Amino acid sequence: MNIETSKYLGGVGALLIVIGFLGIFGTGWAGLLDLVGLILVLTAMKGLADTYKEQGIFNNALYGIIAAIIGVVAFVAAVVATVLTAIATGFNLSDPSTWAQQFTDFSALWGVFGTAITGIFISLIVLFVFFIIAFMLIRKSLNLLASKSGVGMFATAGLLMLIGAVLTIIIIGLILIWIGFILLTVAFFSIKAQATMPASTTPQQPPT
Repeated sequence: MNIETSKYLGGVGALLIVIGFLGIFGTGWAGLLDLVGLILVLTAMKGLADTYKEQGIFNNALYGIIAAIIGVVAFVAAVVATVLTAIATGFNLSDPSTWAQQFTDFSALWGVFGTAITGIFISLIVLFVFFIIAFMLIRKSLNLLASKSGVGMFATAGLLMLIGAVLTIIIIGLILIWIGFILLTVAFFSIKAQATMPASTTPQQPPT
């Protein structure tokens, strides 16, 4: 894959992620856009890693994405397990005739609610840790790409994403990550093709 193809794949992929992020507020196609964008960005990173002969560009990005996916899966699994455990331990579900009484017992409901909230809070901490690890790896990948391509905006985007990940506990963190992807889009399109050296030719000897 040549550098022009990689640059446009990465730019389009990052742009799709930017648009997909906006779509999470009420539309169903956001997840698909983000997935396609992510695949395109990773493909571009692989192409650029091969071009610049620096596999850390792709490997760190891939490991970062894997860490983020593991964090999300672990979070969802922990939340589901917490809620089910809270319900199972807080109520006697084996006798349907007592359900009405149990579900109107506010002390029991408060106990179940408190257990579930505690579990969800711990799950959020786990997700937060995985996100920090993921964006540390992504930043490392983008720093390498900035060094090899000469486009400093890659490093800026990586730093902004990492700061955003740290601040995900407040809404501004998500906004910073989104702005980071905007900068990533611009950075990809700012890559200049490497100059190609003309093929060397052997001067012809004048006829004798």
